[in-house]
Amino acid sequence: MKDQFNKGLLLTSLGSFWWGFIGVIYFQYVSFIGHIELVVHRCLWTAVMLLLTTTFFSKWSLFKKIIKNKNYLFGLFISGFLIFINWAVWIYAVATERIIDASFGYFIMPIISVLLGYIFFKEKLNKKRIFSIILVSLSILILIFFNLKSLPWVGLIVAFSWAFYNLIRKKIDVDTDIGLLIESLYILPFALVAFYLIIKAGVNDFSFSNTGLSLFLIMAGPMTVIPLFLYVRGVELIGLGPTGMIFYITPTLQFILGYFYYNEDFSIIKFVSFIIIWIAVIIYLKDLYETN
Repeated sequence: MKDQFNKGLLLTSLGSFWWGFIGVIYFQYVSFIGHIELVVHRCLWTAVMLLLTTTFFSKWSLFKKIIKNKNYLFGLFISGFLIFINWAVWIYAVATERIIDASFGYFIMPIISVLLGYIFFKEKLNKKRIFSIILVSLSILILIFFNLKSLPWVGLIVAFSWAFYNLIRKKIDVDTDIGLLIESLYILPFALVAFYLIIKAGVNDFSFSNTGLSLFLIMAGPMTVIPLFLYVRGVELIGLGPTGMIFYITPTLQFILGYFYYNEDFSIIKFVSFIIIWIAVIIYLKDLYETN
């Protein structure tokens, strides 16, 4: 049990770090092509990579078994829709210099995950965990009251799409990569149509005449699959509540990058909220480690 918890903790931490640091730098760097084409490439090359990995690991028999289950197919259709919305809105935020708005959504998301874990999976909430949730709620209220006249739609969509995606994937008993493959295949036809229209309009940046850029855009596949695989596997091992709190690594790193690297605003109030959130995370993780 302890080994499983530690493995889930490590996988979720790595996935969260990837999203908060490596992913932000990569997608912001290639955002000059426009967020619509970038979303298309993310969907397209994610599907291609998963097709290759499924072939390499000889998992097509498992794939065939999953697609025969109508309940799984329906659940993965919903989760596929949710992950597409999350990808699209997050890339829009990165491309339009709204990383702070996106990270705000990721600060909200773990609270939603903890509550969903309690409601749907009866995951335990003791006094320390409840106290940490109260601290996080307080920090978010401070951010809203002192910095935001209205809740950012970017943050809300990012938060709710990701939290409910994790909920559905937790309820579906399929291998992480096969589940991701089926989700990506649902999205693929729409991505191909959009890619065709972009090329037909002559506004595409992806071109065989520009091999370097094209190869770099193809990396959107592994940039998406690797951290998502790590994080979803972590959810499967230790649950929505623990992984939801560990996920605070992602918005914290996004805040740091936004302020120190991309010169976005990072006021004293945001800094205070940042400190409160990390105090809450430390309390929560310490309690989780002691009780697992």
